[in-house]
Amino acid sequence: MNVSILGAGAWGTALAFHLNKLGHTVTLVPRRFEQAITMASERHNRDYLPEIVLPHDLQIAHELRPTLMETEALFIASPTRGVREWAEQVKENLSEPNNIRHYVSLTKGLDPDNFLRPTEIWRKVLPDAQVSVLTGPTNALEVAEGKPTAMVLAGEGPLEELQEAISSESLRVYLSNDPIGAELAGALKNIYAIAAGCSDGLRLGDNAKAALLTRALAEMIRIGQSLGAEAETFYGLSGFGDLVATSHGPWSRNRTFGQKIGEGTSVEELLQNRKTVVEGYSATGAFYGLCQKKQIDAPILAEVYEILFKNKNPRKALHDLMVRKLTRERE
Repeated sequence: MNVSILGAGAWGTALAFHLNKLGHTVTLVPRRFEQAITMASERHNRDYLPEIVLPHDLQIAHELRPTLMETEALFIASPTRGVREWAEQVKENLSEPNNIRHYVSLTKGLDPDNFLRPTEIWRKVLPDAQVSVLTGPTNALEVAEGKPTAMVLAGEGPLEELQEAISSESLRVYLSNDPIGAELAGALKNIYAIAAGCSDGLRLGDNAKAALLTRALAEMIRIGQSLGAEAETFYGLSGFGDLVATSHGPWSRNRTFGQKIGEGTSVEELLQNRKTVVEGYSATGAFYGLCQKKQIDAPILAEVYEILFKNKNPRKALHDLMVRKLTRERE
């Protein structure tokens, strides 16, 4: 299959490397021209995945029009803030007819201005595009190294061809018909990973972190169902699986961001001069606004919002969660 991946962060690069190993014709398209030139000449992504040497038959491109002419599956590995720009560039450079059978979003976030999911942003720009969601617990380096990984591919229409194309002995892909839940779960877990990191930074122990993540999952389900998702999705790879990995892995940007806050570093200082995006930060603002608008009860999310945007002390936030009115577990 002829595959193009838009965005050359760690995950986009890792997936390109994985698909190339499977024998697909792969083109990786960095957002910045300078990055494309450097990666093409050095065969490394030194900013985001320096451990991996890129094979010479993995193409690095910057011009979209010739790339899209041959593409059969288009993967979008962009932070949320860059999705609309990529979609508009694709629309501008897409010829008719074209060979694209699959659009696949790898983005985990929510537009903070209008609360749109990444697939909704794509459909606003390209109404006829059927965009599926590939998500789950994926440490980019582990995927590139061929360590065992499982993901979920969610969307409408026949996806078996794409499932087969992505899967290998080291990466197993499951299908789902709940793209709303898969997208919401992938975005929400970043928020609660920040909370888990705060717990680590405050050295609250295993009991506290286990309780936090258990209640976080219940909150994710409540938010998801209120927004049209299926509860079962959140017990799967895109929900529980990704929440566990992102809340414990030392590689997790969201968890380490929260840990630094718990240890006393200010949010402003952590956001300055970052090369990588902490999706949970913007997702917190977006989901807080959406929950306020929809009147969805999300106390952990609300406290994370207070920490990130109102400079609330993390220890005070924990105290306020612990002294809330006692309820039954399923509430």
